[in-house]
Amino acid sequence: MATIKENLTRSAELANSDSARLDTEVLLAHVLRKSRTWLYTWPEYELDEDEQNQFDRLLARRAAGEPVAHIVGRREFWSLDLKVDASTLIPRPETELLVETALELCPQQQLSALDLGTGTGAVALALASERPGWRVLAAEKSPRALELAKENLRALGLANVEVVRSDWFAGIPPQRFGLIVSNPPYIDAADPHLEQGDVRFEPRSALVAERQGLADIERIAAGCGDYLEEGGWLVVEHGWQQAAEARRIFTAAGLREVSSRDDHGGRERLTLGRKQG
Repeated sequence: MATIKENLTRSAELANSDSARLDTEVLLAHVLRKSRTWLYTWPEYELDEDEQNQFDRLLARRAAGEPVAHIVGRREFWSLDLKVDASTLIPRPETELLVETALELCPQQQLSALDLGTGTGAVALALASERPGWRVLAAEKSPRALELAKENLRALGLANVEVVRSDWFAGIPPQRFGLIVSNPPYIDAADPHLEQGDVRFEPRSALVAERQGLADIERIAAGCGDYLEEGGWLVVEHGWQQAAEARRIFTAAGLREVSSRDDHGGRERLTLGRKQG
């Protein structure tokens, strides 16, 4: 058997990962049911046979390309511990910009918000955790993803969130929201990145949209007018090369104060617009 220190050097086996060391730490911590900090506190701890065999299996799965989040079944988003599986997208750090922007635009403590295509529920649950006085409706059309979002809601015990099945606005009863957010599918079906990295293991329905990835953004923008209250905001995540088209779509839908925001890498990652009376 090997020590923690020796097992951490096996990150070299994950040559195709751009976060090999982190991946190895997460998998090892998962096997040992300890924190990543603990690994460095006890580097000479020697794994027993069962622990070593389990770690070997998990490392082999990661070396084959399977996402770490799918292997361990968890992913942290906005400090929330979320259950994840192959039914929907893995929450990504860049999507936290969607939460940051929504909270900045809507500082009020009482608000109705709608998260379209909620997936794991990450964005809706993050907003609800920050604004206990908000009423957050999380909509998802995939039955499997819907159940996953409900599981995460139950685990977090947030009383101000409701999860419903809806294909964008189709299943939402007539009502008004001060905020609508979405991280919709926005990848072109011909994009070669679909055959690379973690996205190979995620459902195409959560990734790909028609019209060079813009079709669902168009549907959301076109339908938001019937659901936004006057002064309400629409905030949508998109690909970093789609900002100009997203602004055009928002403007054509009658939204005002349209602009885009950069992610931490300096790329335009989301677009926002406001309904005015």
